[in-house]
This record gives sequence, C-alpha cells and structure tokens, in this order.
Amino acid sequence: MDVSTLSTIELLRGYGAILDELRRRDIVRSANSPISDLAEVLFCRAFGWLRQGNSAAGYDATDSGGTRFQIKARRMTGAPGERQLSAIRNIDRNPFDQLAAVLFDPGFAVHRAALIPISVVRSRARRSIHTNSHIFYLRDDVWSEPGVLDVTVDIREAADL
Repeated sequence: MDVSTLSTIELLRGYGAILDELRRRDIVRSANSPISDLAEVLFCRAFGWLRQGNSAAGYDATDSGGTRFQIKARRMTGAPGERQLSAIRNIDRNPFDQLAAVLFDPGFAVHRAALIPISVVRSRARRSIHTNSHIFYLRDDVWSEPGVLDVTVDIREAADL
C-alpha cells in the first residue's frame, strides 16, 4: 500500500479506521498506539495468561500461578532512544513479578522478546524525577542477565494473526 500520495487528513482518517477495526477484533482496547495492546495479546496468547483490566495497577496479565506480568513493547524505527520502554511506575512497591517485553521491527514483526525478573529491571532501570518513574532500556545485553528468558520464538508464533 502506497500511503505517500494520501493527504494528512486521509492518513489520519485511515489510522482512525484501522484502530477502530483493531478494537473490534479485540486486539486493542483504546485509541492509543496499538503497540502495547498488541504486545499484551501476543504474550497472553503465547503463554495462556489472563489479561487484566485497566484497573490492575502495575501489571497487565497473570498466569495460573498468580505471577504478575507487566507487558511493555517498543517499535524500533531507528530513532534515538528506540529501545526505551514506557515509564515503569512504583517499582519499589513490587507492582509486578516479571517484565514481559518485546521489540518490534518497523513493519511490526517481532524482533526480540524476553521475560525479565523485576530484580533485573530494578538493577538496570534509572530513576526519572521528571516523570516520577523508572526508565528501562531493552538493550541486547539484557538477554544475558541471569534469570532472563528469551521468548522470541514463542511471541513470533503467537504473532501469526
């Protein structure tokens, strides 16, 4: 599809229509960027987790044993900071047990995915006073940290939408 010939308003309308259809298919839950909702769907599909409602502060899904997962995603576009995940709040209060994180390539294909213990997240995250949160970068060396599980294959298989 060549979108370069479309006007800005046509692009925005198309984006809105696509979000509406993704919401109808239960892929996304809001009008926000679909990348986070897509990641939630993929992790829950891959591992049979129960996706939580928006009222579950600090985590997005649970497994049958009660493990709490915060799910984060980033689409890599070549821009600076492309591996910075969205803000992690209240990390000192243990809001989740594992960070489930995925990097997508520019075409939304799964590049890499991991399950990361909160202890690793704490040790690598930096405090941001500006956003009152912690900032975590999903760099390649995260996969070599003790306790980190590479789940790229599982998430790629789940992505066969």
